[in-house]
Amino acid sequence: MTSLVAVSSYLPATVPIASLQGELGLTDAQLRRLHRIYGLSEVCRSPESEAEMLLAAVGKLDSFAGQEDRIRYVVRAKTMPAASPYPVNPMLEVRDALGLHHAITFNLTDHACASGLLAVDLCGTLLAEDGDPDALALILTGEKAFTHTAQIIPDVAVMGEGTAAVLVGPGGDRDRMLGYATTTLGGPGGEVIMSDEQADEFRRIYPEALAEVVGEAVAAAGLRTADLALVLPHNVNRVSWIRAGSALGVPRDRIFLGNVASTGHCFCADPFLNYRTVTGLGLLNPGEKYLMISVGLGSTFSAMVFQH
Repeated sequence: MTSLVAVSSYLPATVPIASLQGELGLTDAQLRRLHRIYGLSEVCRSPESEAEMLLAAVGKLDSFAGQEDRIRYVVRAKTMPAASPYPVNPMLEVRDALGLHHAITFNLTDHACASGLLAVDLCGTLLAEDGDPDALALILTGEKAFTHTAQIIPDVAVMGEGTAAVLVGPGGDRDRMLGYATTTLGGPGGEVIMSDEQADEFRRIYPEALAEVVGEAVAAAGLRTADLALVLPHNVNRVSWIRAGSALGVPRDRIFLGNVASTGHCFCADPFLNYRTVTGLGLLNPGEKYLMISVGLGSTFSAMVFQH
């Protein structure tokens, strides 16, 4: 059974969103809406390169040092297919710095911001097929907000530059994955770059689509939503989760929104950043079930159930 062997996060210093108003092209009205309605205040920004940020996350990863020979796969779960000018390749820089030349290395971008959950499922499948109970996969998440398109999703979220590293194993009794569901919707609202009308359609279908995929993941785990101790979402904004909470059938106080105001939406890293925060705060007890959720532009909705 796929398990999260260890999860780490790296959160660089934050800056007020108001200080980025000109850079982001926000009107005064849009800035007030981000603050008052969406609950956004600050966002992570770093002068470091993407490779340096990823290495900072790996450097805080429990159980990594001395286990390099066990790592079979290094997977870069990304939102943006390309974020560096040729021939710069942060993925290879990280692999070389960690001495993981023996590992199979690849990027995964198919599900946009939901690619992190896809990577967990894929790595679990690959490790199970390898048949080595001691083998591990290293997943790297989080990116640089390197262009205006990468810095903001209009009227939805401001992108942050936090990173997370995840060690996945094919077994074990820690943070076992119990169920996973994902769907990609076509038609209106299914575009990556949306017009105002398409964005309205995406917001309209969002709660129902989210509730459906959560229901599938919870059912695959043999549970009910009432069995979930916590929901660890992607950190887009507060209002979207307030609206989605009733559709999900999950009490609002079980949806962890503690990082929304201070990190921004850190691409694929959000659920793992939230995991590190809630475990650091002691909000998850051994044996409790929790849910990770992420949604990628292009209308990919994904949910994954774990037992802590």
